[in-house]
Amino acid sequence: MDYGSKEKKENIMSEFSHLDKKGNVKMVDVTDKVATVRMAKAEGKISMLPETISSIQSDSLPKGNVLTTAKIAGIQAAKKTSDMIPMCHQLNLSFVDIEFELKPKAICIRSIVKTKEATGVEMEALTAVSGAALTIYDMCKSVDKTMNIGDIKLTQKIGGKSDHAVEYRPNVGVITLSDSISSSEGVDKSGPILINGFSDVGCSVKHQKILPDGSEELVLTINDWIKNGVELIITTGGTGLGPRDLTIESVEKIFDSKLPGIEQALHAYGRGKVKTAMLSRLTVGVVNRTIIICLPGSTGAAKDALKVLIPTIFHSFHMMQGEKH
Repeated sequence: MDYGSKEKKENIMSEFSHLDKKGNVKMVDVTDKVATVRMAKAEGKISMLPETISSIQSDSLPKGNVLTTAKIAGIQAAKKTSDMIPMCHQLNLSFVDIEFELKPKAICIRSIVKTKEATGVEMEALTAVSGAALTIYDMCKSVDKTMNIGDIKLTQKIGGKSDHAVEYRPNVGVITLSDSISSSEGVDKSGPILINGFSDVGCSVKHQKILPDGSEELVLTINDWIKNGVELIITTGGTGLGPRDLTIESVEKIFDSKLPGIEQALHAYGRGKVKTAMLSRLTVGVVNRTIIICLPGSTGAAKDALKVLIPTIFHSFHMMQGEKH
C-alpha cells in the first residue's frame, strides 16, 4: 500500500493503537490508565441439525455432557485470552459466565466477563464465546457434519472512558501560580499540558493566566472568569508546604461547596504511582456553578489530572442541570 509521504504514513499508523509510527506491532501501554470496574458481553451461535440439538438435550452424545463441558471451556478460554491474542494484556478476571439458548437448529452462546483493571475485557468475552462454540463443535462433530460457527460479536461494554462519555464540553480556564514563572525566570510546563489536554478533547480554553504565588489577583481572576462564562477553572501550583503556597487557602474561602470525591480520585491515582503524592495538597469546589480545581504545580500532577478528569468531569455539568447520574 502506498501511503505517500513518510509523515502521512506515520499519521495513519498512529491511528492504530497496536501499531507504532513505523507500522510495527506494539502492546498498548496501560500503566497510567485508571483501574475501574469493566464488563463486556458477547454472543455467537453454532448451527446444527435438529437431531443434534435433541441429542445434546438428552445428554446422549458419546463424548458426554456437551453444554457443561462447553461452559467450562469458555471460562477457561476467557482466562487464557492473553496467551492466544499476542497484544492482549494479562488481566485478573473477577467473573466469567456462559449461557446457552437452544433453538430448533442452533445454539446461541452468550458470555459476560468482568474485571477491575486498567483496560477492557472485550476480547475475553469474545474468546469465551469462541471457546465454548469450538468445544460444542468438537463434541458433536462425529454425529453432525453440517455445523457452522458464526455471528460472534460484542454486544455490550461498560467501564473506562466510555462510562461517562458525554458530548458537552465546558469553557475552561487555566491559571499557573509560580514566582519563578511569573518573573520569567522559569518556563510554564504544567499550564500548557492542561490547556492542550482539554483543547484536544474539544473544550474551549481561551482564558489563561500566570500569577505569582500567593497573588491577590487569584480570587479576582476567578470571579471575573466566572462572570465571563468560564465553567471549569483549573489552577496549577501554589499548593505545596511553603509559606507562599497559598492557593488552597485563598480559593477555599470562596467555595459554595466542595467536591471531595474528585479530590479523593486525584489523590488515590497519584498515590498509586508515586509515594510522595501523599504530601501533595489539592482542593476542588464549586463557585456559582463553576467548578474550581486546584492542582499541584508539577507536570506529573497535570498529566495525572487529565487522565482522572477526562471525560468524567464533563458529566458533572449535566448533573448541575438536574440530570441523573
